[in-house]
Amino acid sequence: MNKIKYYTEEGLQALKNELNHLMTVERQRISLQIAEARDKGDLSENAEYEAAKEQQGLLELKIAKMQELVYNARIFDKSKMDTSKVLLFSVVKVKNKKNGAILSYTIVPETEVDVKSLKISVTSPIAKGLLSKSVGSVVEITIPAGTMELEILEITRS
Repeated sequence: MNKIKYYTEEGLQALKNELNHLMTVERQRISLQIAEARDKGDLSENAEYEAAKEQQGLLELKIAKMQELVYNARIFDKSKMDTSKVLLFSVVKVKNKKNGAILSYTIVPETEVDVKSLKISVTSPIAKGLLSKSVGSVVEITIPAGTMELEILEITRS
């Protein structure tokens, strides 16, 4: 089941770079491990050989999944993004109604999350609560620590 996912240009390039690293560097490393283990003699009782073959299988599975991600990836054109409501790749400035704190969250795909930069997953409770809302909306969001009430002050694109 192919599922199209949207990325920023930087996010897609990072995914392609990781895939390239796996295909060139990691494949070569595991291939050398297999060759070294094979040189040690009887393969039927060679734990190093079995471990290396298992690593190879896991690597190939990871490569196949990443190739599918890249194949189904689409670049999100932020210039055509509607800023009247919160969408994927929106930068949302919100005010916490309980403590008055003002934060700006960027709504991103799961693969581009960076909590330190306040880039939150589109599937997170906060993002789900903000999606499709407009400036001035006050939303109550249930998070693991309880509930929070956020007022949307501004919506821009990153």
